[in-house]
Amino acid sequence: MKLPVLEDLPDPSGRRVLVRCDFNVPLADGVIKDDLRIRAALPTITWLVDHGATVTTCSHLGRPKGKPDDRYSLAPVEAHLHELLGDRAGHVSLLPNLRFDPGEEGNDPDFVQRLIEDQDLYVDDAFGAAHRAHASIVGPPSFLPSAAGRLLAREVEVLSGLLEHPGRPFVAVLGGAKVGDKLGVIEALLRKVDMLVVGGGMCFTFLAAQGHSVGDSLLEEDQVETCARLLASGARIVLPTDITALGPGDEVRQVGRDLPGGWKGLDIGPGTAAEFAEVIAEARTVFWNGPMGMFEDPRFDAGTRTVAEAVAECRGFTVVGGGDSASALAAFGLADRVDHVSTGGGASLEFIEQGDLPGLVALRDSVRG
Repeated sequence: MKLPVLEDLPDPSGRRVLVRCDFNVPLADGVIKDDLRIRAALPTITWLVDHGATVTTCSHLGRPKGKPDDRYSLAPVEAHLHELLGDRAGHVSLLPNLRFDPGEEGNDPDFVQRLIEDQDLYVDDAFGAAHRAHASIVGPPSFLPSAAGRLLAREVEVLSGLLEHPGRPFVAVLGGAKVGDKLGVIEALLRKVDMLVVGGGMCFTFLAAQGHSVGDSLLEEDQVETCARLLASGARIVLPTDITALGPGDEVRQVGRDLPGGWKGLDIGPGTAAEFAEVIAEARTVFWNGPMGMFEDPRFDAGTRTVAEAVAECRGFTVVGGGDSASALAAFGLADRVDHVSTGGGASLEFIEQGDLPGLVALRDSVRG
């Protein structure tokens, strides 16, 4: 996919550049808990400053519902950004949270005009928001010469390569809660991968489609027939053979594929984790999105940990699709052992499903200087 990049912009020296970043970082009492997304924007910002530009960054943070809310202030982000930039900080500013104005999510033309006022160029480096047709994403390219930042361009390069010429065998590992949320992605991946490994809450709907009892585990009754169809398609779908379950009195037990009433599956079992790890170890390409269980609880983190370690140790090309999977990698200290950790969970899944995103279309159609 050919996107305009920084080098395609008119000379930025002496110009004002609006840069859409994804600074939607986790905050607790005004303290940044993970600055990955801030650090990820630095290559683009420093390139522009070093080429003589004055940079205005902008981002959303959380869901303030179209009005100012101190809980979602970007002030801590701006302070940390300036700290990271050092001597370059005087050339970089950050606008208030874009979602303090309803015009952002509503793609209001008047809000777009306020954003681009006095700006000469636009750069989109917010891959995590590229699947949203919001004002700051799709608006400025219609009026300003525009380009993809380093982060956005790299995300698209990696995901495009993943879909167009993966090393074989290509293994996708999907977890998370619901089949319905990822049905389009599942069907798109089944056309590309050699094997689809399924864990997390969504596995129980697949197991139910095979006739297993799932106890009190998460089950999407309206997706059982769909899962049965996918299983009957001939695609290689690997499901758990044992489950770590929570029962009455907070008892934790390993069970097989059939869960008794009153028991809820909250992780894949140790046998399944080992089987999944073996499949991953043999892969030339791995895409992982979604935890294998409720990994935030140490009683149910073993499956996700085993999969994360397998992905980290895999000799093939490994991609983690952001979101909870990226959080798990970071929690286990493995993020630096994966080839690419996406900054956009939802965006990466939509790109795999659709092959394009509104933000990318806007850049390709942008005006030229």
